[in-house]
Amino acid sequence: MKRFLLGALALIYSFAAHAQGTLPLALTQQFSFTNCATFTNACGTPLIGGLLYFYQVGTVATQQDSFQDTALTIKNAWPLLLDANGRVPPFYLANGSIHVRLTDATGVVQFDFPNMLVIGPSSGGGGGSSIDPTTVAATGDLKSRLTSEFVTGWVKANAQTIGSATSGGTGRANSDTQSLFTYLWTNCPDAHCPVLGGRGANGLADFNANKQITLPDLRGRICTLVGLDDMGNSAAGRLLSSNVTSGGGDGVTTPNASGGESNHALSVAELAAHNHTATDSGHTHNVTADDNTGVLGGVNGGNAGSFALFSNSSPAHTITSTTGTANISVANTGSGTAHNTMPPFMLGSCYVKL
Repeated sequence: MKRFLLGALALIYSFAAHAQGTLPLALTQQFSFTNCATFTNACGTPLIGGLLYFYQVGTVATQQDSFQDTALTIKNAWPLLLDANGRVPPFYLANGSIHVRLTDATGVVQFDFPNMLVIGPSSGGGGGSSIDPTTVAATGDLKSRLTSEFVTGWVKANAQTIGSATSGGTGRANSDTQSLFTYLWTNCPDAHCPVLGGRGANGLADFNANKQITLPDLRGRICTLVGLDDMGNSAAGRLLSSNVTSGGGDGVTTPNASGGESNHALSVAELAAHNHTATDSGHTHNVTADDNTGVLGGVNGGNAGSFALFSNSSPAHTITSTTGTANISVANTGSGTAHNTMPPFMLGSCYVKL
């Protein structure tokens, strides 16, 4: 066993001399010692199907990729799966430090080291160009595709659920959802990402309890986001509270809040101030006078239909015009049908990083 470990370490360091770097876990055999049971995974037996997670330092859920080649171009699956002997496959990492966690196949943590230094910097010899770990897609990142296929390391943001292999998650039930599960648990309120059965102490506890958490729902929505009105600064005032329609106390500075609509029928209050055309084809009024008032007809040259009123007494008495019938009509137009408010778009699928 000692000879094997020395050989493995020698192999690791020989790889590191020509690569970005690796950790002294590569090619080592791991064993079960935490929460092991004789009827499932006996203590001290190889950690068959174990899962090795790499995170960015200072985080518990922000994924850091490992690679199959020294040029760091061919990504490994994430998390890294231990083989049928419980052995860690070879892997290579970008320079710097990394957060490492090992679990068994069911997600039981065997060890968790928040800060491990990658051995073998690129300056040690031609291992390809350096890769900035901040440019690698991290847990919770969004992307879109023109198609609707399954994408390794991603799940569709379609309001289905994720969880452990025995959770019954409808979007994905697998141990590789742990990071996204804890990310959503921490950053997405239960009103938007509900946990089936209710939330417990923390995201990891709920994941290990085989609960399901609901993915964000981007069905029929644009896969990019509208910025919060404050985003860590004072509110810009570009959004109105009425723009947010998700309810539950959501406002223009609430993460995961939503609003907008694809079709809208205008209300009267939303119409621009305007006039309507009125047409009068002519109308009549009946006029009466009191006993001291006379009517002189045929004025203005005796034109038909003209008349004049005069008073025989002083002061003049009241002349009353009775209600008449008018032939006035106002044109009507419009239908009240909801109109399309969508910008030009193309349909595809929205994904969120595991």
